[in-house]
Amino acid sequence: MIEISGLTKTYGPTPVLDGIDLTVGDAQIAAVVGPSGAGKSTLARCINLLERPTSGSITVAGQDLAGLSGGSLRRARRQIGTVFQSANLLRRLTAAQNIALPMRHQGLRDAEVRSRVADLLERVGMLHRANHYPSQLSGGQRQRIGIARSLALQPSVLLSDEATSGLDPDATRAILDLLTGLRDDLGVTILVITHEMDVVRGIADVVAQLDHGRIVEQGSVADVVRRSDSPLSRALLPMPAAPVAGDLRTWELRYTEDEVSPAWLSRVSRELGDVAVLAALVEESGGVPVGRLTVGLDPLLDERRVTQVLAAVGLAAEPGPARVDDARPATAGRTESAA
Repeated sequence: MIEISGLTKTYGPTPVLDGIDLTVGDAQIAAVVGPSGAGKSTLARCINLLERPTSGSITVAGQDLAGLSGGSLRRARRQIGTVFQSANLLRRLTAAQNIALPMRHQGLRDAEVRSRVADLLERVGMLHRANHYPSQLSGGQRQRIGIARSLALQPSVLLSDEATSGLDPDATRAILDLLTGLRDDLGVTILVITHEMDVVRGIADVVAQLDHGRIVEQGSVADVVRRSDSPLSRALLPMPAAPVAGDLRTWELRYTEDEVSPAWLSRVSRELGDVAVLAALVEESGGVPVGRLTVGLDPLLDERRVTQVLAAVGLAAEPGPARVDDARPATAGRTESAA
């Protein structure tokens, strides 16, 4: 578990982190997002004590790192593995030798080093590249080796600082699957620093948004998307584009409940008339459905009645910015599968 309380970091008179409170439970994946300069990487460096916090506490596995020094700090740091945007592999060492390096620094016996290196290479799907040098590996392969090296000392916490930035979609997906597997199989607690919302939706249990050194919103990914309509919510699950102008009035809908019946469209159509589903993005996050839809309704309908009917089926509704051009209202049975 990671528990951060009242964390501040200043450089001279300038605060980079200002009163950060954040908790990541055991075997959870937390994502920290925010614009450039928000303090994301500084937060990661404070957690692994590459930077000393100005004030506040950082507790990892029940131990306050901010109060440690010397040998106690070095031992505590072994519980934290870090993967950076660049894998930072030593180019004159093979993949296996790079992974072995932290273990050799700790004085582990050769037989144990060889066994653990083989296990880690197999876990990250790189056993067949054990004797390849970094220049012989793709960007995604180098990141896999970097992740394996970060696990060499069997940490309980893994920090991933923009580890998928610059990778192609297939390599990104492979890294995300690998991180999810580490959580599920080994119980590793993972903190992901990223600006990629697809990454957050793909693997995170919880999300926190940093802005000017402060957390301005946090919660489970599903709750942030479903329970609010903030900028972070819209960034995580944007409203899909839909036709504009015409005879129907557009409404923007958002899932707000853990369970939304697949038959909601039939029920709403019975009470409000034809519903034209113009665009929809519905997926699962944390085991519950999240979604945004744009629909077209009769422009003469009373707004209050529309919002009440939709709220009864678990959907928040707001009038859209424009009307629909030549929308062809779909029958309830034909549209349910699309929504």
